[in-house]
Formats: sequence, structure tokens, C-alpha cells
Amino acid sequence: MTRERDTGAGGSGGAEGPADSARDLASRRGMETSVYQPAEDSELLARAAVGHAEGRTLEVGTGSGWVAEQVASETAASVVASDVNPGACRQARERAERLRAESESGTGAESERTDAGFEVVRADLLAPFADEVFDTVLFNPPYLPTDPDNEWDDWMETALSGGESGRELIEPFLDDVGRVLAPGGEVLLLVSSLTGYEDVLAYAEARGFSHEVAVQESYPFETLSVVVFSQN
Repeated sequence: MTRERDTGAGGSGGAEGPADSARDLASRRGMETSVYQPAEDSELLARAAVGHAEGRTLEVGTGSGWVAEQVASETAASVVASDVNPGACRQARERAERLRAESESGTGAESERTDAGFEVVRADLLAPFADEVFDTVLFNPPYLPTDPDNEWDDWMETALSGGESGRELIEPFLDDVGRVLAPGGEVLLLVSSLTGYEDVLAYAEARGFSHEVAVQESYPFETLSVVVFSQN
């Protein structure tokens, strides 16, 4: 979720204040009101996922389903996409149906698969999924640090806001993701410098994960990394 800012100060990984978060949430509402659409962070996660995803793959917080589509069309993985937002699930299902129809008819742009497509499930993080069922789990979490006084309590906030620390969804995800991973499985997590990069790594390490950086890009107000976590 690389952000458009209206302030003139700061650099890569620089601190942002509550006013910046509030302005960004408001500006995002001007572009899309209910479902997060693909942006630079989506592209970064997709790039890393295409190189790592295999077997049964879950994308948590799929939004419009764009990342899941890239993985389903460019890898041999069997993809499940989930989101808590019913509007996002509808958009993702429409995308999956188009991809499936294109692959069956041979009209897809680049994919050589004839069975491309993906499942879509409405879910809050990992709650409904069984133990040890996924070889790869992907997550581009809501991570904008947001002052509680500047929250709107709508679906776009759900897609963008990571609470005061920016880690409100990242931490419960890391608490539970090891449960759904098959032996030898991997987690690809999009981490922004806005959320405290080292804090996220320390939290994951305390839960038995080792890590490596798959891809990283710097932008004017943040650095985005896709980190691959493996269970020790």
C-alpha cells in the first residue's frame, strides 16, 4: 500500500504522524471506497510470490484478487484467496472466473495453464483454515499507523489501517500462521518501514521463524520489503 503523501518532509523509512495517516485514508477513499485495488505493494508481493509460491497457496487479504490472479496464472500453485470484506470477495471471484474462462478458451495473455483460476473464501485472517494445509501463505497486511481518533470504521479503513502501531493485524497473523503451514512451508509477508521493520522481524523470530528478504523497494516515505519466513 504505497501511499500518496501531501507532506514535503521525510525520507525512506521516515516517521509519519497521525495527520499523515488520516490524510492518506481520506485520499484513498477518493479513489476507491470499498475494495483495495492493486498498487506498488501488490506488485512487489506478486513479484516475490511468483518466484516462491508452490503447492497449496493462500493469499490472506486478497482485496480485488489481483495478486492471487498473478500467482494462479504464472505458477503451478493451487491458489486460495481470502478476505474479510464481502465486496472484496465478490471482486476476487469475478476476477477468478474471468481467468478460468480465459485459460479454458486459450485466450489468456501469457499463461500456458489450461486450468488457471483460484478459489475465494470469506475469512478473518486464518481462523477458518485447518492445520498444516498450505505450502505458501501470502499477506499484504493493512499497515498504516492510524490514530484511533482518525478512524472511520469502514471497509477501506479495514484495508489500510494497522492501528496505532501499524501491526494490529500483522501480529495476530504471525501468531497463527505457523498452524496452517505444511512442513517446509513458507510465509511471504509485505512489511513496511512505517510499521517498525525490526519489530516485525523480532516478533516473528520469537515465534520460531527464520527470515530472508525476497525483494525490497524504497519510496519517498517508506521502504517496502517482502520477507520470506520459514519455521525453524
